[in-house]
Amino acid sequence: MKFTAVAFDLDGTLYPETSLYVRLLPFLIKDHRLLRAMGKARERLRKFGAYEGDFYKTQARIMGEILGEPAEDVMERTERLIYRGWEDHFKKIRLFPHARETLDAFKGAGIKMGLLSDFPPETKLQNLKINGYWDAVLCSEISGRLKPDPLSFLELAKRLKMKPEEILYVGNSLSYDAAGSRKAGMKSAIIRSGWKKSPFKSGKEAAADFVFSDYRQLRDFVLN
Repeated sequence: MKFTAVAFDLDGTLYPETSLYVRLLPFLIKDHRLLRAMGKARERLRKFGAYEGDFYKTQARIMGEILGEPAEDVMERTERLIYRGWEDHFKKIRLFPHARETLDAFKGAGIKMGLLSDFPPETKLQNLKINGYWDAVLCSEISGRLKPDPLSFLELAKRLKMKPEEILYVGNSLSYDAAGSRKAGMKSAIIRSGWKKSPFKSGKEAAADFVFSDYRQLRDFVLN
């Protein structure tokens, strides 16, 4: 085995994001201003890094400034419509082919597994029926840092009780997942699916240590 621990991103990495977007289409049309404000707020948080206080409140304050609305109202809507409103959709979403058997293979081989997401993952993991695999679960709302800030990755390594160089981090974004994990001293793997599918590293993808389009490729890379 090349690694004693493998950590994963969740959204777009363990399941296809298109599966979620199709189900969220009514929300994306009706409440697009709220979602865009959240995206812009997170861009600011990524740019400035450290901040004072609670992540949720800080995010809501910035969103409120963008929307011209009280932060308390924005925080309530974000919690109700995005954080909690999206979670039931995961009961109908399927993992990527061979993802579950790959998790089983890693678990059976004694590999520690962690998960780091930019959104709270616990209920999603339960609805996807993969909540029992993880030795450590962390999200940016708890760590206080958004990817690609390496501090979240380092905190995950600490919770796994592993050195960063012992961990392979699997994601779907070169800018966030590959860049952040490599800054923290981890190795990185990137999944390319759908129209992005490519088993080869080229151009920007050379920034990842491994690029795969089928979870069986990842399983072989880690275990063989």
